[in-house]
Amino acid sequence: MSRRGRSAALPGTPHHRPVVREQGGLVVRHRGAKGSVADYDFALLPLAPPMQHAWAALFASRCAPGGGWDSLTSSRAMWKELRAFAGFLAAQDQPPEGIAGLTVAVWNTWRISRPRSVSGRNQVLRIAAFLRLDARLSEPVREAMAKRVPGVEKVETALAPDEFRQLRLAAQRMFRAAWLRIGENTELLHQRRAGAVEPGSRQWLVGEALDCLARTGDVPQYVGSGGGRRRVVSRYVFVLGGDNGAATWERLFLNRMEAVALAVLLVTDHGLNATTVSELPVPRATPDSGEGGFPVYRIELEKRRRGPGRHFETRNITDFGADSPGRLITKALEATAHARALVAEQAPDLDRLLLWRTNRPYQGKRDDELRVGVIGVSLHHTAPFVWGQLVGLSGSPMRRLRKTVNVLHRREPAQDTQDTHDSVYALSEPQAQQAAADVIADGIADALDHAHRTLRARLSDAAEPGDMETVTAACTDYHHSPFTGSGSGCRASFLLCTACPNARVTPAHHPRLAHIHQGIEGLRAVLDPAVWSADWGDAQARLEDLKNRLGPHVWREALSRVTAADREATEQLLNGHYDL
Repeated sequence: MSRRGRSAALPGTPHHRPVVREQGGLVVRHRGAKGSVADYDFALLPLAPPMQHAWAALFASRCAPGGGWDSLTSSRAMWKELRAFAGFLAAQDQPPEGIAGLTVAVWNTWRISRPRSVSGRNQVLRIAAFLRLDARLSEPVREAMAKRVPGVEKVETALAPDEFRQLRLAAQRMFRAAWLRIGENTELLHQRRAGAVEPGSRQWLVGEALDCLARTGDVPQYVGSGGGRRRVVSRYVFVLGGDNGAATWERLFLNRMEAVALAVLLVTDHGLNATTVSELPVPRATPDSGEGGFPVYRIELEKRRRGPGRHFETRNITDFGADSPGRLITKALEATAHARALVAEQAPDLDRLLLWRTNRPYQGKRDDELRVGVIGVSLHHTAPFVWGQLVGLSGSPMRRLRKTVNVLHRREPAQDTQDTHDSVYALSEPQAQQAAADVIADGIADALDHAHRTLRARLSDAAEPGDMETVTAACTDYHHSPFTGSGSGCRASFLLCTACPNARVTPAHHPRLAHIHQGIEGLRAVLDPAVWSADWGDAQARLEDLKNRLGPHVWREALSRVTAADREATEQLLNGHYDL
């Protein structure tokens, strides 16, 4: 629909991605949504021809528009599982000729042969979902495939405080060194372009090399004889200090590990998903940054698992100083400025913050590894794993980092619902459980204190037969006291009658209790506050609770009915004459 209310015209040509099956229908070509292409040759699988053709047809249906596989990552993952299943079938004594020949025994053998791991469970589920698309699959095999595959609990704990600090410090050191390096060389480049460097000097030659590097992605090179290898021009090798990456292109670009360090810092600062960080568009400062000129960056976040209509959200992050949330964004923009300029020339529609320089142009084997010439876009799929090993971890730190930040530091969801945050992240985390123990203990203590300070005696209109009168209330079960144990008779202070469920307070007790309340309040003026709170605070709180329940009118009326006997009993009670 256009802005004027008219229906938009449909495109003149189909916009879907074609699927091509070649060489007798055994090669499937999958064109991903991003334009990348991959061919899958089912003739290479050790299967009978009918099974090869059946699998190729099913595979092509998933690669077709609406089939569910929009990226080559999906089709490649399924191809990997199919190769494993094909090898398993080939190893059987009597491999099935086609899908109709697949038996329950073969399927069950495959199922129990899979490792008890997340990958093994996924193999079973994915192969079953794939084969069930073929109508020739027998009903008994379908029933066997439909049996529940037990989940594999993946224990993933947050980083310990020392681990988190060390990891964050390692990322800060690596990225800061890169940021300083790029900033220093960028300043020299600007001076060279402004004519502020003496022509012919060493710095002038370095600036000339940097100018070429900023424009092309490489320092000046020539093609050597005998093999055509590209080499850095000799005069620049001397002034740059070598012809390796550290001496040449790393002067203006992040390398692969430094890009991971930046991603790690974005996760530690904002608790974002690694994929979200990897695909983060370039943040742009809003025009109304407010007083003081501090940049306010608008961060656009995407998380596909939220479901249609809820993929996107935005955050505003301000850079108002060294320790502000937006300072990392400012540094990231400065460190990737030259890479973004190159990408803008060659792929102006590509909008990514996380850019880094590769050693050579990408040949295009994975659609989730986007390259623009020598510029790598987003995180390389193995880079977090390698970086984690460099800092002493067994693998990628991204998932554990996110859990650590959101559960232990931010203590709130980040791109998740509160239910998901609680059930998936917080409740399963041992450190959160340990921290919660103190909170639960404090809650129990507060509840116990509240119970001690709340009236527990029963309010009644009149006493009942069998009740025993005490100084403050009527006792319904003298021999089973909650304070002194069962069968021995109650030996607790009469002030605790208001905290006893065996006590009954009737209108006849109201005057004396109201007078006791006045007497305890009078003690506050002559006793040290800590002493009064320890000796009389709970009893007074229960009487306050009683006063609130009865209401001001009943309380005033009770005070008007105080007798001499009530005054005498109150004096004896407050002076401790009733204590044993």
